Amino acid sequence: MASTDEETYYRKGFGLKADVQDTLADDYTGRLVDLLRASDYTLTSGDVTVRLAKEFGFCYGVERAVEYAYQTRAKFPDRRVFLAGEIIHNPHVNHKLREMDITFLQAKGTGFDYGIVQPDDVVILPAFGVTIQDFETLRALGCIMVDTTCGSVLNVWKRVERYAQDGFTSLIHGKHYHEETRATASQVQKYPEGRYLVVRDMAEAQLVCDFIEGKWNREAFIEKFAADRASPGFDPDLHLQRIGVANQTTMLARESLAIGEHVGQAMARAHGADHRATHFRTFDTICSATQDRQDAVDELLKEPLDVMLVVGGYNSSNTLSLAAICADKVTTYHVEDAEGIDPQSGAVRYRPIGLHMSEVTQSSWMPMHGAVRVGITAGASTPNNKIGEAVARIFQTRGIDPGLIG
Repeated sequence: MASTDEETYYRKGFGLKADVQDTLADDYTGRLVDLLRASDYTLTSGDVTVRLAKEFGFCYGVERAVEYAYQTRAKFPDRRVFLAGEIIHNPHVNHKLREMDITFLQAKGTGFDYGIVQPDDVVILPAFGVTIQDFETLRALGCIMVDTTCGSVLNVWKRVERYAQDGFTSLIHGKHYHEETRATASQVQKYPEGRYLVVRDMAEAQLVCDFIEGKWNREAFIEKFAADRASPGFDPDLHLQRIGVANQTTMLARESLAIGEHVGQAMARAHGADHRATHFRTFDTICSATQDRQDAVDELLKEPLDVMLVVGGYNSSNTLSLAAICADKVTTYHVEDAEGIDPQSGAVRYRPIGLHMSEVTQSSWMPMHGAVRVGITAGASTPNNKIGEAVARIFQTRGIDPGLIG
């Protein structure tokens, strides 16, 4: 996807890391998180113990994207700088970028509205990447592009490109409306016969399996997987003959793996093992940081915990996956940031897990008397200072001054 014009396309930053490092540290470092790391991820004061999952918060791809955005503003202090959507799905980070006079472009259809962008402007591409159509639009405008697309996302793009090149339909486990999934799906369109289909979860994957095995009719299939979930002209009779499975990098890993195996088994039942061997491919394209955070939460949940707190954006896919894992084992609250915890009233404002609804408030979300163990983790787009603020409010809810801890 890279342009050959080194004066208008940048992917490796500007060598200004030292110039922005202090600002980044001031904006995103958390004292209590550092203290937790140094104390075997455990802080205890009075009857309250907080246990932090050993992998949490900013991953390398997010750190890189945010740092490049800061470098971009430092490199071009007198130019208009735009961002195609959100750099990552964290409200605090995106608010900081707006304070730096970076303008967020609005969504338009399956892409963004570039109507106000001029050739002298700078446009930052987010960690999720952008569609091929968006990229070509920006290249035609002649503006400067700073590409922060995560390397793990690029790996998935290479996978679906290969599927398309070899005549396989890319079956993508992801959210069809998510920026990353839209960008990934667009990669198959580099090839005239490239096709894709997006499934949200195992239930939708089962519908695909049912069709492969002749248990579901064509009309119902096409109605279910409308144009926003499938490539133009998608014909299930033709385009489900050869399937390659991929996924949005931040999905629940165990579900992605299960979907791949489930579809492969359906193809074997319908057409035989030899057909599966030649007409089906699957690879685990969950990013390592997502996997590490999910594994760390699984490990923490083996301990006795009274309640679990997950901190991160409500539209952050990897954060939602962490919350889903936790909710299977212990009472869990997904808060967007520390402000959702009110130490004075003892209430928490949170988004119910697995439900597309507004925030709700729960009083007495943690025991107010006696010993209590609170687990905490955060999505890969959540900065340490926001995790630290949540830890502070946990202690404050029980009347403990976090400033005296450590």
